[in-house]
Amino acid sequence: MVVSENAQRVLEKRYLVKDENGNPVETVDELFHRVAHAIAQSDKRYAPDADLGETEEIFYRMMTELEFLPNSPTLMNAGRPLGQLSACFVLPVEDSMEDIFEAIKQAALIHKSGGGTGFSFSRLRPKGSTVNSTGGVASGPISFMKVFNMATEAVKQGGTRRGANMGILRVDHPDILEFIDCKANNNEINNFNISVGLTEAFMNAVEQNADYDLIEPHTKQKVGSLHARTVFERIVDAAWRNGEPGIIFLDRLNRDNIVPSQGEIESTNPCGEQPLLPYESCNLGSINLTKMLKQTDGRYEFDWDKLKQTVKNAVHFLDNVIDANRYPLEKIDEVTKQTRKIGLGIMGWADSLLLMGIPYNTEEAIALGEKVMRFISEQGRQESAELAKTRGAFPLFEQSILPKEVPQRNATITTIAPTGTLSIIAGCSSGVEPIFGYVFIRNIMDGTEMIEVNPILKAELEKRGLYSEALMKCIAKEGTIAHIEELPEDLRRVFVSAHDIHPEDHIRMQAAFQRATDNAVSKTVNFPNSATREDVAQVYRLAFQLGCKGVTIYRDGSRSEQVLNIGKVKKDGETAAQETARITPRPRPDTVIGVTERVKIGCGNLYITVNYDDQGICEVFTNTGKAGGCPSQSEATARLASVALRSGIDVKSIVDQLKGIRCPSTIRQPGLKCTSCPDAIAKTIERVYREQVELGRWPSSPEMQSRPMPVPGKTEQPEPPVQRRWHGDGSEGLHFCPECGAKLEHEGGCVMCRQCGFSKCG
Repeated sequence: MVVSENAQRVLEKRYLVKDENGNPVETVDELFHRVAHAIAQSDKRYAPDADLGETEEIFYRMMTELEFLPNSPTLMNAGRPLGQLSACFVLPVEDSMEDIFEAIKQAALIHKSGGGTGFSFSRLRPKGSTVNSTGGVASGPISFMKVFNMATEAVKQGGTRRGANMGILRVDHPDILEFIDCKANNNEINNFNISVGLTEAFMNAVEQNADYDLIEPHTKQKVGSLHARTVFERIVDAAWRNGEPGIIFLDRLNRDNIVPSQGEIESTNPCGEQPLLPYESCNLGSINLTKMLKQTDGRYEFDWDKLKQTVKNAVHFLDNVIDANRYPLEKIDEVTKQTRKIGLGIMGWADSLLLMGIPYNTEEAIALGEKVMRFISEQGRQESAELAKTRGAFPLFEQSILPKEVPQRNATITTIAPTGTLSIIAGCSSGVEPIFGYVFIRNIMDGTEMIEVNPILKAELEKRGLYSEALMKCIAKEGTIAHIEELPEDLRRVFVSAHDIHPEDHIRMQAAFQRATDNAVSKTVNFPNSATREDVAQVYRLAFQLGCKGVTIYRDGSRSEQVLNIGKVKKDGETAAQETARITPRPRPDTVIGVTERVKIGCGNLYITVNYDDQGICEVFTNTGKAGGCPSQSEATARLASVALRSGIDVKSIVDQLKGIRCPSTIRQPGLKCTSCPDAIAKTIERVYREQVELGRWPSSPEMQSRPMPVPGKTEQPEPPVQRRWHGDGSEGLHFCPECGAKLEHEGGCVMCRQCGFSKCG
C-alpha cells in the first residue's frame, strides 16, 4: 500500500505499536494486518466453520486500499492487550454526591482506555437549592463540570489520545444562563465541548417572542421563566464570541430514538454527531468517497456497485467490532450489545465534488450528497438485515420503533463523524466538510520553503499549464483562489474553500446529509471574522427549519481575541489626562508571521511561538508537551511578555527580566541549555529579534546591538538544538497546534491539525 509522507508520520506517531523507548516496532502494512485479523475473529461466534482468512483478506484490502477506515481506537488497539475499540461513550450524571463521583471515576477509566465521554448535567439540581440530607446548599451543574474537567486533566491516557468531553444542559434548566457563559474564558473548562439542549417549545417561543418555563429537574415543576428570544440571543452571542456553546435539538434526537423504552437520549459524544443512551458507545468507521468514483468518457461519476459492496463489507466489519471490543466498564458492554449501534459515515466528499467538477455550494452538490448518503443508509440496512438472518437481531429489536417484518442486526447504521486524522491517512478531505485551504507553505529548520498543494488542484493546474510556485505562494497568502483573477472563472467556481461558502450553504449541505443519516452529522459552519451575531442567529434558525440535529459554528479568529482592560479603568479622583497617559497595548494584528521552537526543559518539551509583524514582535505563547510541566506559569509569562511587547516596551528590558531565571527541575538535569521556562522564552524572543534585525526588517535597539550573541565555547553554553517551524498566518488568528505549531482547522465539530494529526476531541 502507498500512503503520503504526512500520513506515514501520523501513523508512526499515533498508531503503530512502539517499544519501551517509543520506537515503532510494526510497519503500516503490519498495522492493517493486525486490525483485519483481530476484527475477523468475531465471525467464529456465529459460524464456527467460517473462512476467517477470507474475511480477514476482505477487511485488509478495504483498509489498505484506503476505501474504508474504522475509528482511531480500533486502528490503535485492535489485536493489542488494551483492546478498547470505541471512540466515545455517554455516561449518566445523577443528582447525588455518590452518583456524581461514580460518573467521574467511570469517565477516568474511559479516558485511560482512550475514549471520550458525553454527559448531560440536566438532572443536577440548580445552584442554591437546598440539599435535604445535609441542610446545605447545592453548588449547581457548572461547579461539578469543573470537577469533571480537572479529573480529565489528570488522566494522561498513555500518550495516545487526549481526554475529551461533551457537556450538555437543557435550555429549561434554571442554571442555563450560567451554563451559556461558562466558557467565556477560553481557559475555563477546556476539556469540554459544551452544547445547549434546545427543545421545540423553546424554539417556538423564540419565534413567537414569548417567555418559556424553567423546570426544576427533580419535581418537574415550573420554578420560573425567561424570555426565549433573550436567551437565544445570549447563546448566539457566546457562540459568536468563541464558538461555544453549540446547540442540539433534544426533541429531534428523541424522535429518532430507536428504543424509547430504554429512556431519553440526553447527550452525545464530544463532537455532537452520535446521540447515545447512557452507557452506550459509538463504533464508527468511514468510507472514502474518492475511492468510490470511476471515470466514464473522461468524467468522474460514482461507481454505485463498488459503493454497495464497500458498504456491505463495512457494516460487517463494524458489527464485528462490537464483539471484538474490550469495553472499559461491564455496564457499557451490556448496554452496547443490547442495541448494537454502529455509525458508518463518509470522508472525501469535498474532494469527490472537485473531481466531478461540481461546486460545493450548489444545489447539484446538495442533491447529490443526499442521494449518496441515502444509498449508503439503504444498503447498510440491507446488510444489517442479512447479518440478522445468521446472527440474530439486536436484543431490543422487538422493543424498537423499526418495522418488525425485517429484523435488523443493528439499531442504527449511519453517522457522519469528524474524520480529521483518518482523512490524513486516507489522503482525502475530512467528512462532509469543504476544503479548508488549498495551499500551505511550511519553512522548516533552515528556512527552506516546502509548498503543500491540494493534489486535485495541482493536477488541474498542471493540466492547464497554469501551475507555478509563485502562484502557489499567492494562493497560500490569499487563503483562497476566489479572487485570483488570472485563474479561469470555471476553476475559481469549483475550487471553493470553507470561507468562500456562505454559512447557509454549509447548513444546507449538513441538512442534506442529515435527512439520510440515522444518527447525526458532525460539521462546523465556518464564519469569517467579520460575521455578525445576526449571521449566526440566522444559521441556527435555518438549522432548526431544515431538520438538523445540532450545529457547531466557529467565527474565524474569535478565540484569539482577548479583551484587554489596561488603561480603561479610572480610579476615584483620577483625571482624564492621567487616564489617557496610560500605556495601552496595540491590538493584535490580523496577519502575523511566526516561529515555533521546541525547547527541552526539565519536565519535557516546551513549545514557544513568537509572532511578529512589520512593527516588531507582537505575541508570544507557549504549550507544554505531554510530559507535563507548568503550563499555567509558562502561559502567564508569555501573556505578560505579549502585552509588554505590544505596549512598546524595549525587547532588551523584557529579555533581561526573564533570562537567567532558574527552575530546580531544569537545572538539576545535565545537558539542558536553558535554566527554566522563562529563560527559554527569553532566549527565543531574543533569537527572533536578532534574526529580523540582521535581515534588515526592524531597526536595531542600541542596547540589544551591544550585546553579543552566545558563541559556542565562550562565555555562555551554545544554544540548544531546536525544532523550528515558521508559519505565515493570514487567517485572522487561528489557533496553532500545541504539538507541532501548524495552524489548526475547525471542522467536523472539532479542532484538528492536518500536519501531525492532533485533535482536540482525541
